[in-house]
Amino acid sequence: LLSEIKLEKELLPVGREISGVVLEVGRKVTFFQPDDEVVGILPLDSEESGLCEVILVHEHYLVRKPEKVCWVEAAGAVRDGVRAYTALHYLSQVSPGKTVLVMDGASPFGTIAIQLAQHRGAKVISTAYSLEDKQYLERLRPPVARVVDVSNGKIDLAESCLEETGGLGVDIVLDAGVKLYSAEDESSSKSRLLPHKHDIITLLGVGGHWITTEKNLQLDPPDSHSLFLKGATVSFLNDEIWNLSNIQQGKYLYILLMIPILEDIMEKLSSSIFRPQLDEPIPVYEAKVSMEIVQKNQARKRQVIQF
Repeated sequence: LLSEIKLEKELLPVGREISGVVLEVGRKVTFFQPDDEVVGILPLDSEESGLCEVILVHEHYLVRKPEKVCWVEAAGAVRDGVRAYTALHYLSQVSPGKTVLVMDGASPFGTIAIQLAQHRGAKVISTAYSLEDKQYLERLRPPVARVVDVSNGKIDLAESCLEETGGLGVDIVLDAGVKLYSAEDESSSKSRLLPHKHDIITLLGVGGHWITTEKNLQLDPPDSHSLFLKGATVSFLNDEIWNLSNIQQGKYLYILLMIPILEDIMEKLSSSIFRPQLDEPIPVYEAKVSMEIVQKNQARKRQVIQF
């Protein structure tokens, strides 16, 4: 992403989701004062890494942390919260009575997306990639309407969703990646569990919204025709859009849109509407090992480094 927007740097700071205590403020700072407890996300072009005991950050990237929310929850849930809000509020406008399909609902992002959709009054269907994921999803409260276990590759996802919705189809789909080609072209074990793009289009209802994380999604003319007949839309989920506008516009977007999102995420954490998937806090001396696990996609829970 950084290379595509020509922000390539020799060293890339990591750990952009942060929480901590304000030590000092500049003369022009108006929102915060020393000893305030805050949480935020560092911008893409930040020179600072969140994996530091002390960092310099603009006040526009921070909000206050509620007293009831612990440091680990604040830093660990803020990114997934932003992604869920971007998908369900700005890209699809979830509302009571809608049916939402959350792929890989046991992932950290999937969990928050399910909880946000349910809070907005939507009916949620989710997929599970393993028995452990299925059991986790079945324990969620309020309960998910249906858990579709796709781990053995024998369940027809489209058929299950159409059955659950009485043949009407799903209003909103949040995918976790899709197959672009036939099964024999898919190499990794995870890709074999992903739905084909045709399955997603089939299970979409009239006027439905497909929110995809597949940046290389290709739709052939028959795919587009099917979406046209349904009046359906396809949107790409990139939660960095708040940082990718030009500098001036991006600042206003952040203040007007992102700050209220961050504040609402903290409020929902405080009231236990959001219950994030977090691993045990990791001491800073194990940060490198943790990063390697994350980069290999071996972590099923959010990793939070604690000083």
